[in-house]
Amino acid sequence: MSPAFAVGLWRLADPKVTLASMASLFLGTCAAASDGPLAWGWLGATVGGIFLLEVAKNASGEVVDFDSGDDLAVAPEDRTPFSGGKRVLVDGLLSRRETILVSAAAYAGGAAIGLWIALAREPGVLGLGLAGVLLAYGYHGAPLRLSYRGLGEAAVAVSYGPLIGGGAYLVQRGELPWRVLLLLAPLGLLVASFLWINEFPDYHADRLAGKRTLVVRLGRPAAARAFAGLVAAALLAGLALSCAGFAPSASFGSVFAAGPAFLAAQQLLAHPLDTRQVIPAQTLTLAAFVAFALGAGLGLL
Repeated sequence: MSPAFAVGLWRLADPKVTLASMASLFLGTCAAASDGPLAWGWLGATVGGIFLLEVAKNASGEVVDFDSGDDLAVAPEDRTPFSGGKRVLVDGLLSRRETILVSAAAYAGGAAIGLWIALAREPGVLGLGLAGVLLAYGYHGAPLRLSYRGLGEAAVAVSYGPLIGGGAYLVQRGELPWRVLLLLAPLGLLVASFLWINEFPDYHADRLAGKRTLVVRLGRPAAARAFAGLVAAALLAGLALSCAGFAPSASFGSVFAAGPAFLAAQQLLAHPLDTRQVIPAQTLTLAAFVAFALGAGLGLL
């Protein structure tokens, strides 16, 4: 394996973005642990399957965004650690063929693990797994091309909230109660807000490539206000679910996440057009969804 290929694989694995799926897995697993003992081997299989689908999604998305000209159009001053794609094709780390092969292998591996879990542990996982693969590929790929139609944000809220965390719970407990889905919903909104803020540096490139994200559709000043509303809705939802008795630990998540979420919104509202100023807000938004998962999850144990 060449050094360039190894760096390309590392970028496709992207630990920063993988935190989103790990946060959902953590919260779903904490919910399962609060209801009974964990099957650690099946948890390991679940984590492995989700990780492979993350790599597959990133790789297939690289090909689509490269072919559309989106990644090529990102100006150097708009590149950040969180946006602008993984740049494995733009930087020549992998060839297009290699990227497609990595994507296909990772999709196949993730699907195989999901099928094994469905056959040997919990059949209900099959439906969630199929939905996950569809959303992972369809986020960039035809015919859905969700991120190009302004639907990527909703897909992320569903995937990184109820879908991944709910799947982790289902594998452990063999059922998926509404209280668990409700607990995961605010986390999904916070992860969607992370995607949302990551679209700001890509604004010009996305617009030129015809990628009609909600930030492109709204324009950056209005999208900054919508971002503040989204994170506020997520935090208030956590508090409301707790007060209503549906998900008591969600209030811990909201309290833990409130500080970084508020600072992120404040920073973005002040500097929606300046990529260098957006980067600290991106970091704070990542911290917010991780803090929510930790607070809500540990509150269950």
